[in-house]
Amino acid sequence: MEKVILIGGRAGQGSAVTSNFIGKIFCHLGFYVFNYRDYPSLIRGGHNFNILRISDKPVFSQKEKCDIILAFDQKTIDLHRKKLNKKGIILRSFDFEPVLKKIGGPKILENDILIGSLFKYFSVAKEVLIREAEKEFPKDNELIKKAIVSGYDLTKNKEKLISKGGVKYFLTGTDGVALGAIASGLDIYFAYPMTPTTPLLNFLAKKQSRHNILTFQPEDEISVINAALGASFGGAKVMVGTSGGGFALMTEAVSLAGMAELPLVIYLGQRTAPSSGIPTYTGQGDLKFALNAGHGEFPRIVVAPGDPQEAIFRTQEAFYLSSKYRIPAIILSDKHLAESNYSFDKIERSPLISPKIAENMPENYKSYTITKNGVSPVFFPGQGPVVRVNSYEHDDEGNTTENPIWAEKMNDKRFKKLPYLKKEIDKFNPVSLYGKGKNLIIGWGSTKGAIVDALPEIKNYRFLQVSYMSPFPKEQVLKEIKKSKKVVLVENNVTGLLGDVIAEQTGFIIKNKILKYDARPFDTEFLIKKIWTFKN
Repeated sequence: MEKVILIGGRAGQGSAVTSNFIGKIFCHLGFYVFNYRDYPSLIRGGHNFNILRISDKPVFSQKEKCDIILAFDQKTIDLHRKKLNKKGIILRSFDFEPVLKKIGGPKILENDILIGSLFKYFSVAKEVLIREAEKEFPKDNELIKKAIVSGYDLTKNKEKLISKGGVKYFLTGTDGVALGAIASGLDIYFAYPMTPTTPLLNFLAKKQSRHNILTFQPEDEISVINAALGASFGGAKVMVGTSGGGFALMTEAVSLAGMAELPLVIYLGQRTAPSSGIPTYTGQGDLKFALNAGHGEFPRIVVAPGDPQEAIFRTQEAFYLSSKYRIPAIILSDKHLAESNYSFDKIERSPLISPKIAENMPENYKSYTITKNGVSPVFFPGQGPVVRVNSYEHDDEGNTTENPIWAEKMNDKRFKKLPYLKKEIDKFNPVSLYGKGKNLIIGWGSTKGAIVDALPEIKNYRFLQVSYMSPFPKEQVLKEIKKSKKVVLVENNVTGLLGDVIAEQTGFIIKNKILKYDARPFDTEFLIKKIWTFKN
């Protein structure tokens, strides 16, 4: 069983809230749901729409063709009618004034009237909708419930959806990063609002009292990252969030983190670029930027989760590794992953435990003591006499130096961490393999959803998802490439940036590429058509 529902209207009409609510109801009924959100950078007046894909089997991407259109205006019908399947139907808000007058509510309740009609069409019990409305809108929900019931009574049931599954969790990629950060013991989150990472600021701000987290919005991105480094120096677990333009402003301080050896987790949500690009749409154009941001050479961690569950684990790993090895870690997401809803039978978190803070500071403590693995014993201001960090090159005490011997020693010290870091990352499965076949698809980040959904339809292909970009798991990637007859690269960018990284790291050049750079994510049907252009 599978149904695709498109919900659309003008910005401000509530298509996103309505879609999210409908998705949650289907999840509570035991169905798997994927919710894709499409909107321009207009507060009011632009056309917004969501695509809900509902199934009795796991789904991780949207489809182009739909079975039902829920239209809040005529423009939605005009724009999307051609996407409707032959037996599809349109439910639209029109002539609801008598109903609204009877209810005594505002025009926005037309959305809830349509929700009632939709679920009556699918023969879902009225009591289920009332219960879910009370949970989703715990305050002032009487008018909403009346509107849902009114819509329910206006419609006849036509189909009956049956699910054998239990209640599903309904999460966005943003939710996954937030849950991973909370599980890691996040102390402070600094951010300046920028799509698509603003929802994380909102999420953590709502949870800060419950989880003893401080969320703070400084005046710009430069202040964000420098304040975060100050807090890190003081012993706090910190994370910052931004998108490409904001990250560009942060790059000098990324180098500061590398030189000073201060732990820092950066949540980088990609969107269409360069410059302001198309601000509310997706892309994967910042991979090399994340790998090379900052002047000079220093180790870093770059992880790229492919769904919200992975976002929990990879965020926890980023905090753990950044804290243990005292290097910057970047969580590389994008608009599609950050703002789409995915459904899961269960949600798990990593058992990782952050390194303990040392208590007894020796009198002769040196901030940059050279050790076998390059990681110095860590203490914080207030634990003893003097703790130093330095943006200049320094000796083992943290004193500024231009001595060539110390310059070489400290560069060696920082890069001593890499072999140990790589061994530890191997335990976290830096690549994942899906499906079977002699041919190989390679992708990363949010492309995972469409690729995994397409695999049953593209026989003789398996999928290699690369989750760690730095340090890069070249041995694992090259092993799968060598076993393959044909290798196909799938990315949401113009030139195939992961393909470039693979060539640099392994020497293998991928010739077959499926690249999408129209600011929209891959959908299952598009990907299947493109895959079959390559002869098996």
